[in-house]
Amino acid sequence: MAQAIEKITLNVGRDIPFNKLILSEQNVRRVKAGVSIEDLAEDIARRGLLTSLNVRAEVDGDGKETGFYRIPAGGRRYRALELLVSRKRLAKTAGIPCVVSSGDTLETEDSLAENVQRVELHPLDQYRAFQALREQGVGEEEVAARFFVSAAIVRQRLRLASVSPRLLELYANEEMNLEQIMAFSISNDHVRQEQVWDTVSRQQVREPYYIRRLLTETTIRASDRRTVYVGIDAYVASGGVVMRDLFEQDNGGWLQDPALLEQLALEKLAADAEAIKAAEGWKWVEAAFDFPYGHTAGLRRFYGHQAEMTDEETARYGTLKAEYDDLDAAYAEAEETCEQTEHRLEELGNEFDRINDRPYVFDPQDVARGGVFISLGAGGELKIERGFVRPEDEPQPERIETEAVMSGSDDGYEVRGSSSTGGATLDGRAAAGDEADEEDGAIRPISDRLLVDLTATRTVALRNALANNPAVAFIAVLHAFVLKSFYHYGSGTCLELTLQSATFGQTEGLSGTVWAREIDQRQEAWGQDLPKLPEDLWDFLIGLDEVSRLALFAHCASLSLNAVIEPWNKRIRAIAHADQLARAIGFDMADAGWTPTVDAYLGRVTKARILQAVREAKGEQAAHLIDHLKKADMAREAERLLDGSGWLPEPLKMAIEDASADSSGTAVGEIAHRAADDVLIEAAASDLPAFLSDEVNAEQATAEPDDAFRQEQKHLDAAE
Repeated sequence: MAQAIEKITLNVGRDIPFNKLILSEQNVRRVKAGVSIEDLAEDIARRGLLTSLNVRAEVDGDGKETGFYRIPAGGRRYRALELLVSRKRLAKTAGIPCVVSSGDTLETEDSLAENVQRVELHPLDQYRAFQALREQGVGEEEVAARFFVSAAIVRQRLRLASVSPRLLELYANEEMNLEQIMAFSISNDHVRQEQVWDTVSRQQVREPYYIRRLLTETTIRASDRRTVYVGIDAYVASGGVVMRDLFEQDNGGWLQDPALLEQLALEKLAADAEAIKAAEGWKWVEAAFDFPYGHTAGLRRFYGHQAEMTDEETARYGTLKAEYDDLDAAYAEAEETCEQTEHRLEELGNEFDRINDRPYVFDPQDVARGGVFISLGAGGELKIERGFVRPEDEPQPERIETEAVMSGSDDGYEVRGSSSTGGATLDGRAAAGDEADEEDGAIRPISDRLLVDLTATRTVALRNALANNPAVAFIAVLHAFVLKSFYHYGSGTCLELTLQSATFGQTEGLSGTVWAREIDQRQEAWGQDLPKLPEDLWDFLIGLDEVSRLALFAHCASLSLNAVIEPWNKRIRAIAHADQLARAIGFDMADAGWTPTVDAYLGRVTKARILQAVREAKGEQAAHLIDHLKKADMAREAERLLDGSGWLPEPLKMAIEDASADSSGTAVGEIAHRAADDVLIEAAASDLPAFLSDEVNAEQATAEPDDAFRQEQKHLDAAE
């Protein structure tokens, strides 16, 4: 005989006056979460009470009902109703829909069951509901206001409409998590989304950042310098599309049409170049996103001078300076900080900068034969390098008739004077006509051989004297270095020194590194300070303070350093010396800021070397995480893993030597510092010429203390 199934009886629902309801102390919810009571009250006022309260009849000590009802489940709804009553928007006796519970269960159990059994709305269902409202004409802001969420939340949920239906189905079936589906939403291309999912689903790496990277690998970031230069608005106006990520910080998003951006950037760069050429009168202007490092080699560089301040600017500067000095002095004596005073001081400082940042004026003749290089800086700003002359545009020197001519003979070469008398052959014998010169008693030019002998003697003596005066010897070498570094035809020195500076045009991106930019800035700063004519350079160097001389010397010397290893020229001794020099100054490529990026290293080596780098820096487990990836993906993941690790490839490491070598390297550094100090001590102790004496320097310092201080401070900055 079949057993009858026991039927359950549901609790009865009824309306109970609000003033007969009491919040139960057994309600398990203690922590505030979700929609605020204020927002819930507004929602009830708009839509009514969508969910009944769960109540139990209150009984006295004898078990009799008192007519009041306790609320174990629905406390937040009760408080929202209470708020409406307190604001006179709901009557105290208004009937509240309630479900009256009975039986043996405890109030605490009722409260716990209601909250535990509740399931939050799935984000996909929320998206579909928001989508339905939007299709009915309800705007995003209105949807956000109705459901007391931010407009950003509504836009994020609606963004899921860009995801492939196939992927949404996978998400609904819990084969994909919310973070992954949000990553796919940055693209509207359903085919590409499914391709990426098919790729990552077969791999161990399924992180959202990796999905975003694959979806954006053919795009250009909005932070790219070309984008900044062109402008997002101009790109969009030309039909370009920008991908945005509403779930993560995307720094402006990604541009989907690199070819369009490239075209717009080139057109704008060409227009800017033409405008500069027409406005300033240059003979030529070259424009490119980048120029190879050393692109100015072989060109003469000339510099303009900063325009003088007008009478109005001078008066304005004086007024601002007086205000700044008074305000600064008063603020220094104040006991408390004042934001208003600090703001005014900052404004005055900015005004000083605007006045001092005057344009540079070039000689019109130089401009007529010179040119400009225009490129893009790292931040998308226009980088303009003015004042370069090509060899073919140089003014042709006048033909100079020399007194000596060279002619061939059976015995070799013979140097003859232009006159019919005097001169000597190369073997020292008197040339024809010497005897006649002796007879007439006239004073003739000395023979060429004697001229050589006398000046050779002077050269040896001058060498000895220079060796005994280190201060002037230092200036003489510096003079030769500066001539070579800053003057294209700088040959006006008696020192037969060469300063070669190798160029590395084959290395892409080198000119954009922080080190190359600092070198260019120093070159530019010194180029503005140095005299225009090489003939004036010696006096300029004599007048420099010692710190500035050392800074200029270090700059010129640094331009000759070459530690490049080439396949056909290992340069073993030179590279060993470069390591010694690096140890002496405490140099390390990792500390200098080099990092193993895809472009700099990882994308240009084999997979085995990529894994070796990760293994050395992060261990075997980290290498195992990426060993299954394709090379391009492996390189990108390795860049992320190696970031901040300080790892260096072998060519960038210094040769490992024993402790004695390290101590020797330290000693080299100490000797170098002592040598520099000795030069200064020797300069003070030696018998210097009048223009180098302490008395003259003291007089100059007394005469113009402010100018001297500013000049020294400027070159101290250059030294740093």
